[in-house]
Amino acid sequence: MRNSSICKAAFVAGFGALSSIVVSVPAHAQWAVYDGAAHVQTVLIAARELQQVNQEAQSLLNEATMLENQARNLANLPLSVLAPLEQSIEATEQIVGQAQGLSYNLTSIDQAFSQTYPQALASPSSAAQMTADAQTRWQNARGAYQDGLRVQTGAVQNLDATRSQIDSLVTSSQAATGALQAAQSGNQLTALQTRQLADLTAVITAMGRAQALEGARQVESEEQGRAQLANFLNYGAGYTPGTAQMFH
Repeated sequence: MRNSSICKAAFVAGFGALSSIVVSVPAHAQWAVYDGAAHVQTVLIAARELQQVNQEAQSLLNEATMLENQARNLANLPLSVLAPLEQSIEATEQIVGQAQGLSYNLTSIDQAFSQTYPQALASPSSAAQMTADAQTRWQNARGAYQDGLRVQTGAVQNLDATRSQIDSLVTSSQAATGALQAAQSGNQLTALQTRQLADLTAVITAMGRAQALEGARQVESEEQGRAQLANFLNYGAGYTPGTAQMFH
């Protein structure tokens, strides 16, 4: 019993001495204690921060891509056929403006139809005047047909340039890097179609003019024939008998 008490007293004394030794050890020499919960929390915080950095980097990348796409969409088409189209339209206008005889002018047309194409020839001035007027009408009809052929020739000559321009525009449209280039290609194709319609309008107008002048010439020739016949049949009162003296 006594030995047990002695051992217990010795254990208490030893533990107190050990405690005093541990307490007396400097702080930098103490053992580190692992805190699992704090470590997990630190890892989670780092993961969140990494995720946020990745999101910001992706946002910057998306913005850069958007700016690049905007730059492409705003890029102009390097090909332009508008100047050649305008030149061809001007050339067609010049051909039409060189119309022989009657021009495309309302005042000159009205004057010509009142003089060279009168509505009635009841009393023509002279045979020479009728011949001159008929010659003028024939020249007008012939010149109109020639003008129509010249306009048709100009339209046909534009076909080769039109084919080349269409090929270039279609190629540029397919290789467009942005919306603006594609839209500009489409606009130029529309302008090219407009030029073709202008050529077609000029051809139809020129041929219609030729047919109109030829029809007017035929109508006026019929009227001139009627007037000449009426003038021929109007020989006055006819034969009037009278006294003739044959011998003196």
